[in-house]
Amino acid sequence: MTLLTTQSHVEVSSDNLSSGLQEMNGTVVTEFFLLGFGNLHNLKILLFNLFLVIHVMALSANVFVIVIVVLNPSLHYPMYFFLSQLSLTEILFTSNIVPTMLWLILAGGGKVSVARCILQLYLLSVPTMSQCLLLAAMSFDRYVAICRPLHYAIIMTFTRQLQIVTFCWLVSFTLSCVVYIFLRKLQFCGLNVINHFYCDITPVLELSCSDTSSVKLVTYIESVPVVLTPFMFIIASYISILHTILRIPSTTGRQKAFSTCSSHLTFVCMYYGVLTSIYIFPPSNNSVNANKGLSLLYTLVTPLFNPLIYTLRNRDIRAAMTKYLHILGHFKAPTRELKKLKTF
Repeated sequence: MTLLTTQSHVEVSSDNLSSGLQEMNGTVVTEFFLLGFGNLHNLKILLFNLFLVIHVMALSANVFVIVIVVLNPSLHYPMYFFLSQLSLTEILFTSNIVPTMLWLILAGGGKVSVARCILQLYLLSVPTMSQCLLLAAMSFDRYVAICRPLHYAIIMTFTRQLQIVTFCWLVSFTLSCVVYIFLRKLQFCGLNVINHFYCDITPVLELSCSDTSSVKLVTYIESVPVVLTPFMFIIASYISILHTILRIPSTTGRQKAFSTCSSHLTFVCMYYGVLTSIYIFPPSNNSVNANKGLSLLYTLVTPLFNPLIYTLRNRDIRAAMTKYLHILGHFKAPTRELKKLKTF
């Protein structure tokens, strides 16, 4: 992410500025100063309330997906099992970033220790890697369901599902741990200001006075198996799926087959589109607001869209929601009647 290095680029209070911009002259930096949205003092209450509402909605929606998949036997299928794991990654991801962001909005920026900043990077990396691998696993599930339907029950057993999910989480924790170890070895000196609302790897590396080539090399190497390879796998899966769908003779059959993977395809396009914009083709160094806007989309909107896309476009989940709403209504009805009787 873009890092501002001169006083003219920031608009914070004099106290925050003096604690943030430190010419340490070789002294080791133990704290970073996150600017957050320091130049929007007049809007901080509005932003705080807006982001808090979106955060609560995203958490509630993803928890709801996990609960309804676990409790409803009609949703005990691989696609929904992977979806519940995807919702878990969204919960971990947004819970790691948004609380800090809300605190920075109210405080107009704030200090965070180097150790805590690197830990946040680790906790950010794990769900990000898991999401990429889980999206590939979901595309494999759709490929088997559409291209090899007669073998679906044999291939996608519950044991196989557990193996896939375990692999996704294990790879994510392991590779993230490798980067974390390299980051812990870095020294920081001189300027300690990060013009962002969370610790991202690019501005952190820019502030280091150590040799960061090994960290960058490890990061690039790890991006191949956890980002590029899953994306290519998803593309290959959907090419095969599209080829199979076009061979279905009836229009109704083609529409039904495509509807089973449309939600996943929609989320893949949105997720990788934002991820590519932030990390692969980021805005120019002068586009600080554009960078923060994309990051807001990635940390707030995307976690909310995931459950909404699947719940609104999936007939099975909508049916399960309707069922539990009816059950809840039956529980509330006797309570209302009892209250009426007590008034007499």
